[in-house]
Amino acid sequence: MSFKWWLITATSLFIIGLGFGLASSGRLEGLPPEELATLQELADLLAPLPQSSIFIFILFKNLFAVLFSLVLSPLLFLVPVLSLLFNGWLVGIVSVLVIQEKSLVFLLAGLLPHGIIEVPALFIGEAAALSFGAGVMRSLWKGEGLKLRRHFRQISRFLALAFALFLVAAAVEAFITPMVIKWAS
Repeated sequence: MSFKWWLITATSLFIIGLGFGLASSGRLEGLPPEELATLQELADLLAPLPQSSIFIFILFKNLFAVLFSLVLSPLLFLVPVLSLLFNGWLVGIVSVLVIQEKSLVFLLAGLLPHGIIEVPALFIGEAAALSFGAGVMRSLWKGEGLKLRRHFRQISRFLALAFALFLVAAAVEAFITPMVIKWAS
């Protein structure tokens, strides 16, 4: 299957998760408050750190997530699929909460500056993980080890692109997004 189809699959999974997040946001009262408070605790933990530390944290969190998906993707695609669904779900829920608490402008100020770079990077990285998982499974069933090496070289270009985009997105999220949020407040 071509990389384009893996990219469409990754995007679709994220959108499905986003739909679930938006749909389930009305039922957040049923969730334990400590689960929702975890995001606030993380924000409070990162707030006093210098922006350079936040940049490094965001960058390594994103890189680790994609590498984790890549390594575990041969296990029936579970990690990349769950990662895409969960990230979409989380964006959906957080979006509704922020709009309820603040405004749509505040949400867009917090998501758009880095999100227009980070979300495509996530799609590309997770599509590479899905493609790699399929390649590993195919090579195990058909004994095509040489094809797997060639396949990995092909997806490594997409991983490099995703990592470069994550680098830019982390810089925007750490240094520019806070200024845009302050402006939107």
